[in-house]
Amino acid sequence: MTKAKAKGTKAETDAVKYLRERFYAVERRTLSGSKDKGDIAGIPNCVGEIKAQVKQELAKWYRETLTEMVNAEAANCFLVVKVPYKNVARWDFWIPAYQVGLEDVSDPMEARWVRMDFELGRDVLRRLSDLTCFL
Repeated sequence: MTKAKAKGTKAETDAVKYLRERFYAVERRTLSGSKDKGDIAGIPNCVGEIKAQVKQELAKWYRETLTEMVNAEAANCFLVVKVPYKNVARWDFWIPAYQVGLEDVSDPMEARWVRMDFELGRDVLRRLSDLTCFL
């Protein structure tokens, strides 16, 4: 395993452990080839992507996360970006603004994204998953 792959696997594992405090069924998803369905599964109708790169490529990662949401036939998604030297609760959590009711969009690829700490993001996911409108 390459150093970069090991770093990504560790970040995914750390994120899953953190999410399991609220979502008992959450797990790392195995690779799906050209139709990737995200790194995180087990949150109803939602996929998650985890990044542990130093170079921030947010626009690219937003598109990737939305594409994986479509591939997984889910209605919702989120992106977690590891922040060096911070614990998991303080990593960056990104979610499309339309998924939390902050804007209306006709094309999700054009959505703006909202950033918060992973701690708050995990709680937002929990509340959204409890709502019937989180489809």
